Amino acid sequence: MIKYLLAAFLLLADAKLLAQDTTVVIDEKRFTLAEVVVRNNIDYKYLLEQIKEDTTFYKAFRNLRVLGYSSYNDIQMKDKKGAVVASLYSKTRQNRIGACRTMDVLEEKITGDFYDAQRNYNYTTPELYASLFFTKGTICGENNIVKGKNATTTNKKGIEKHKEQLKMLFFNPGKKIKGIPFIGDKLDLYDENAHKFYAYKLDIQEFKGALCYVFSIKPKEELGFLKNDQIVVDQMETWFDMKTMEVLARNYSLSYKAGVYDFDVSMNVEMTRVGDLVVPKILRYRGNWDVIFKKRERAIFTATLFDFKR
Repeated sequence: MIKYLLAAFLLLADAKLLAQDTTVVIDEKRFTLAEVVVRNNIDYKYLLEQIKEDTTFYKAFRNLRVLGYSSYNDIQMKDKKGAVVASLYSKTRQNRIGACRTMDVLEEKITGDFYDAQRNYNYTTPELYASLFFTKGTICGENNIVKGKNATTTNKKGIEKHKEQLKMLFFNPGKKIKGIPFIGDKLDLYDENAHKFYAYKLDIQEFKGALCYVFSIKPKEELGFLKNDQIVVDQMETWFDMKTMEVLARNYSLSYKAGVYDFDVSMNVEMTRVGDLVVPKILRYRGNWDVIFKKRERAIFTATLFDFKR
């Protein structure tokens, strides 16, 4: 432990004393490497490829399907002046028994028109939240395997297709999503075209007392009028465990305006470890979006997960 802390100190000391970034070109794509990455002879090509192909963020959420845990759920729907018009605050407990899971609602407080008379959600944002963190009835036979579990909108229509696209956007920010008009291709941050508009940087920073690789993507400063048309991801920053390359935290924001819809959303996700599994412990969302034929939604929500049981 002492050796690790000493190594961490020396790495950060190097970064402060010689904070001079280096630009490298890989397959005709430019990346910026922080001085601490260069000086420590890190295999950045291998790391960048692992980051591009990462599935640990998605797997962390699939791990929730095989665990028991408690959650505080705070969802607020707001009007254009920022006043809360509907909300839910609850405490829930997911139970995992054998190959099945169920959920108990331990506390719940509802305001406004959060539900309709049949207790269906009046808003799409809570519907998406429920599909991530709530269990209805008894669900059996799930696992946390991600290989071969590529999300798809095939055979989905209407609101179900829209929810699937939102999940894809959530779990795979920076990856191309088919079927979203005007921006599907612009979401792919790893293709050749995206490198014309975005800057990419690999760094090493301390996060929660441990050193992490930090990979950040942000629009180039000199885009001018092209920014409004080409940029969907305003910022994305991800912290990776230096030993396992698992995602420990991610912050990102996205926005775009098209003729039939517009959105401006941001998310912050922080992970924790339960045995050998990484799972989300805090998720914060703030969003304002509008789709033709649907009511504009302005929402914030926070999920706080704890007391995990295997």
